[in-house]
Amino acid sequence: MSVGRSTLKELAAELDVSVATVSRALGGYKDISLRTRDRVAAKAQEMGYVPNSAGRMLVSGRSGFVGLVLPIRGPNLVDTFLGEFVTGLGEGLKSHGSDLFLATVLETQSELAVLQHVVESGRADGVILNRIEENDERVHYLQSKRFPFVSHGRILGEDVDLNWLDTDGAAAFHGAFGMLYELGHRRFGVIKTANPMTFSHYRSEGLVRAIKEKGDPQLELEEISANRFVAEDIRRVCVEILTSENRPTAVLCVLDEIALVLMEEAARLGISIPDELSIIGFDNLEKSSYVQPGLTTFDQNIRSCAREITDMLMEVIKRRPANGLNKLVVPKLICRASHGPAQ
Repeated sequence: MSVGRSTLKELAAELDVSVATVSRALGGYKDISLRTRDRVAAKAQEMGYVPNSAGRMLVSGRSGFVGLVLPIRGPNLVDTFLGEFVTGLGEGLKSHGSDLFLATVLETQSELAVLQHVVESGRADGVILNRIEENDERVHYLQSKRFPFVSHGRILGEDVDLNWLDTDGAAAFHGAFGMLYELGHRRFGVIKTANPMTFSHYRSEGLVRAIKEKGDPQLELEEISANRFVAEDIRRVCVEILTSENRPTAVLCVLDEIALVLMEEAARLGISIPDELSIIGFDNLEKSSYVQPGLTTFDQNIRSCAREITDMLMEVIKRRPANGLNKLVVPKLICRASHGPAQ
């Protein structure tokens, strides 16, 4: 079969299945097995099959596109974490016969205004939200429009009527405290985001709750916040906690990108890790595995989470379930060399 634009009938003949099976497989219908969907998608790509989007919209009333609104901050369009997330979304949507489009938000634009344009223009069948804030205006807008969406993260209150997938950061930091406490640590620090991000709230809340539950009068906690989008502010906060009068012996950072800067500043100040200071991050960025010493952190398998989010969104688009779809993922602790016994 020569590569070129093929028809649905030709694709079905090549796979020795019915046209209806191919059509439903490319549409991501759950009555077609994932194995068959992947097989059909791979053959469609091989044969250069491109569905007639105009015809598909007339029949289904859907565009076949899912939107992701992406604010542009700094010189790089995406960071390592977001790159993995977008890759996972693309992989997941491919298995459903849909495509992802990015709607970028310039510094002079409002993210909500760009989202409104995506929704009201009819370009997307649904949208995926990330970097959720504690009281997120994007969530409230989509709710008011009854527009299909799934968020990576929750607003505060964990509204069960919303569709979201999140990582249990509270349980992660609660468990990290227990591990560090057993290693003799009594003076703790946590570096949060000054931005009202829900993930930061839950992760730091898990540590605070664990300390209260322990009820040890020797326990101390220093909480400090940095603007995650301003490198100079992260560095300033790291220096502040490292030079405090009663410096913590263990610091938990709500993001690896903060933990890595903390490690750099500790080295510059001659503070040995983990002999004098234990550090734990969150996200398991690629760099975390090859810095010296390796960063102990939590891995939420973001690529897999993104694929699962696309499955949830397709369910929302096609079925419009009466109750919200929610999933809380347990992250995996990756023990490396940045934590150890208190001295």
